[in-house]
Amino acid sequence: MDLTPKAEIDARTAHLQQKLSQQGLDGALILLNSDMFYFAGTVQNAFLYVPAQGESVLMIKRSLQRGKNESPLMNIVAIRSPKEIPTLLASFGYKSLDNVGMELDVLPFNLYQMYKNIFSNAELSDISPAIKEIRVIKSSYEIGFLRKALKVSDEAFKTVPDFLREGMPEIELAALFEAELRKRGFAGCCKLRAFNQEFFYGDVCSGESGFFPSFFDGPIGGPGVCVSHPNGAGWKKVRRNEPVLIDYTSIIQGYTGDQTRMFCIGELSPKLEQAFQAALQIETEVLKIMKPGTPAEEPYLLALKLAEKFGYQDYFMGYKKDRVKFLGHGIGLELDEWPIFAKGFKNPLLPGMTFALEPKFIFPDGAIGIENSFVMTETGPESLSITPEAITYVK
Repeated sequence: MDLTPKAEIDARTAHLQQKLSQQGLDGALILLNSDMFYFAGTVQNAFLYVPAQGESVLMIKRSLQRGKNESPLMNIVAIRSPKEIPTLLASFGYKSLDNVGMELDVLPFNLYQMYKNIFSNAELSDISPAIKEIRVIKSSYEIGFLRKALKVSDEAFKTVPDFLREGMPEIELAALFEAELRKRGFAGCCKLRAFNQEFFYGDVCSGESGFFPSFFDGPIGGPGVCVSHPNGAGWKKVRRNEPVLIDYTSIIQGYTGDQTRMFCIGELSPKLEQAFQAALQIETEVLKIMKPGTPAEEPYLLALKLAEKFGYQDYFMGYKKDRVKFLGHGIGLELDEWPIFAKGFKNPLLPGMTFALEPKFIFPDGAIGIENSFVMTETGPESLSITPEAITYVK
């Protein structure tokens, strides 16, 4: 079992404490699992208090023993109810709770009201932007897990020709591919921070299935197997001479790599081949302009111009009115981290940012494109994906 080193947790906590002091907060109460893991090294039914100064306190309802085994924090105690939080914190010397930071971007209103009653004399402030800003820069330790995740993706993608066959349902292809990921350590549970954005391990779409839009904020939808989960692989059978798109996450120690590769039994039409080459060219040209300091919107704006130049403006990142308005997204403990490559996002790219770029085209007869994961270095993007980009043809 990989346990997060204490030095890693200490560095993250120090960054958060600096933000707390800048916002004039006494401390932050962390509840969300991905943030809990980032600052405590464990995921339990717990409440993590990070003071502006001093040692964090992890208060665990369940499982206390597992939390003690997994977290490097010094102060780990049992708790029965969140109502006990002020008393427990006071026992550690944290009696001044006038302004407490919380993850208000994800906290449901009824829980917000409950904590307003628990901290009756405190103002609750949003600490979410500060947490996102800290998490956007990955340490070499974190990047190491992303490299492992993309290596697992590579190994799984290489097995596809062994089981891809004409007439198999998409859901069977998805299950076989997922098994290759799982037996190599894929942790599952792809996390998103955005409200009601649910995503399984990934998507398998063949032919016209790739033309199905969905509620999910991504270029690929897919019919899914039922209307209650309307995206991803469905019951359609894979046919010859049609695009088979496999777009999957790979998660190691919580860190999410993201990658898409194309397959075909037989041959693709010249139209789809040309569109695939256009997607590769967009990726290449976008990467050329990306360096530390580049505003996050510029790669997207360039991609739009290139898609229009190639004559694919109605098919880029979706079909006509169903197009999504981004080129890529940050990756890490969640699939929708910063940076966001979209118009209006002027935040500069910085070394240590990790992200996926996914130029894709959606046509009535299928979806085609590419997706790779990257880390921004001092000199520009470095690909974390190692799988060859070419379409894999199966006879």
